[in-house]
Amino acid sequence: MEEKKFDINSVIGFILLFGIMIWYFYQNQPTPEELEAQKQAETEKVVAEEKAKKAEKVLTTKITTAEDYSNVSASDSLQQIVIQNKLGAFAYASTLPSATDATTDVETELLALKFNNKGGHLSEVRLKAFVDNDGAPIYLVKDGNTNFNINFSTTDNRVLNTESLYFQPTVSKSGDNTIVSMRLKVSETRYLEYRYDLKPNDYMIDFSIKSQGLDNVVNSSQEINLDWKLKGYSHDESISYENRYTRLTYQHEGDKIDKLAQMNDDEELVSDVSWLSYRQHFFSSILVPDSPFKSVKMSSIDLVKDEEIDTVFTKLYASKIPLTLTGGDFNKSMGLYFGPTDAKTLKVYDKNLEESIPFGWGIFGWINKAVFIPLFGFLSGFLPYGIAIIVMTILVKILLSFVQYKQFLSQAKMKILKPELDAIRAKYKDNKLKSQQETMALQNKAGASPLSGCLPGLMQIPVFYALFMFFPTAFDLRQKSFLWADDLSSFDSIYDFPNGFSIPFYGDHISLFPILAAIAIFFYMKMTTGQQTAMQGPPQEGMPDMSKMMKYMIYFSPILMLVFFNNYASGLSLYYFISNLISIGIMLVIKNYIIDEEKVLAKIQVSKSKPKKQNRFQKKMADMMEQAEKQKQVQQRNKKK
Repeated sequence: MEEKKFDINSVIGFILLFGIMIWYFYQNQPTPEELEAQKQAETEKVVAEEKAKKAEKVLTTKITTAEDYSNVSASDSLQQIVIQNKLGAFAYASTLPSATDATTDVETELLALKFNNKGGHLSEVRLKAFVDNDGAPIYLVKDGNTNFNINFSTTDNRVLNTESLYFQPTVSKSGDNTIVSMRLKVSETRYLEYRYDLKPNDYMIDFSIKSQGLDNVVNSSQEINLDWKLKGYSHDESISYENRYTRLTYQHEGDKIDKLAQMNDDEELVSDVSWLSYRQHFFSSILVPDSPFKSVKMSSIDLVKDEEIDTVFTKLYASKIPLTLTGGDFNKSMGLYFGPTDAKTLKVYDKNLEESIPFGWGIFGWINKAVFIPLFGFLSGFLPYGIAIIVMTILVKILLSFVQYKQFLSQAKMKILKPELDAIRAKYKDNKLKSQQETMALQNKAGASPLSGCLPGLMQIPVFYALFMFFPTAFDLRQKSFLWADDLSSFDSIYDFPNGFSIPFYGDHISLFPILAAIAIFFYMKMTTGQQTAMQGPPQEGMPDMSKMMKYMIYFSPILMLVFFNNYASGLSLYYFISNLISIGIMLVIKNYIIDEEKVLAKIQVSKSKPKKQNRFQKKMADMMEQAEKQKQVQQRNKKK
């Protein structure tokens, strides 16, 4: 095995090689000029890479809003190309000084308005004459709760939305009217224009959508849709009560009035629409085209799922309206109403807009429009509103007093005949059919019938229901006080439960007028039901015991009044309270001073002595009972066989 030795020549060789490498790097190091050039080249490379990345991001990102466009610098040629690629001819509007989120403020005697450059539509609508229960201004449009947009295609296959584009505003005067023009420009002479004509002391804005020189820009062969959405603000003290009267209403196919669902989500596709109203109880936003829309796809979404949490908005309304071009350009005129849901105000426009108010259907609505609205308007013209309700209640009760007279007269006759009726029931206790026949015969001869008391009572139902619809929708009652009630259109709370405590179905407060009305109803029913029960005989076989049911109703009706009306308009509870007090008074007067039972008995005896011809209904009932009796006898004979 060879012994390893240290090789000095190898060491010297490595040292020389290392020295040569050092000398080489020293000789070839860059000069200061070369270092500076290299540094500049690296900087330029980084800048170029950043520009490339930015360009790639801009070109691959979907730009859809005007804010995206405004963030693109117009001075950069690359970004100008991006704007042009995205907007086509409408890129011109993004280069103007008006391409900002600035607003144009305009006021009339009734409205305070803000028009936003972005989208060209109203971004704020305040009703100057009204405040809510807390004294805050009434806004129908504010803080992005509305969306007004035209969606269209261009001839170079772009799909654009006006809500994302910038309009150029101008304000001018035309006599007493203020004209606000919002133009979405393609050039200085070609544009899409929203034109608003504001008249003094008027809630209706004349609005038109027109264009000039866009026949080769907008693709008329593709769908063009106007989308109008609005989330309704709550303005009442109780959002759940307000939500009952917040509803999308529309007129179509001539004079047909229809509504979307009251408390649920709903959607409809409707043709030939004359107007559509986004009603927010006492305030409305209404779109009224000069000529009917051919079709409208409308929807309503209930936003009040929990009254304790959902306290800002009531419903989300949306309408999608197809638009057609005339000669390649827009040309559609309409009215925009922002104001109170008041019949007197709406009727001025002669568009049937007052039908957007829920007066009630059929005869109920007719009674309200023909009787109660004019009557209350007359009385409230010279009387305080609470007193006007009381006076109107007295007039209604006097008008219906003949109904109560007929009811008590019928009850008096039945009371006098009760001994004879009891004798008939005892005589034919084993033959129910015969008992009924004899009872009807006696009542017919005496001119007395339970129906004669029921029918007048039924006549009062249309009046009661009409008033039930009148008070919650009477705009004149809004924020009008009476006694302890601060607002006759809302509940009259005398005590609010602490710490958000709430009783299911009752509420978080105690209203006094419903309590008074419930007490009055209890005593009225106690007096009338007691008399009716005394006249009734034992219940017929297979039939419910009406006397027991009436006894239950004595307590059930006041409780229903107490619970159901705790959150209703105090004006309605005031009416029911006064109405039942007057009914008690009329009943006592009729019973003690008008109806003389001895005279009634004398008349009955006279009637019984005269031959009484059966009317068609009575004859038919008698024939049916005879046939039933014959069938029963046949069945009994068959059983014996």
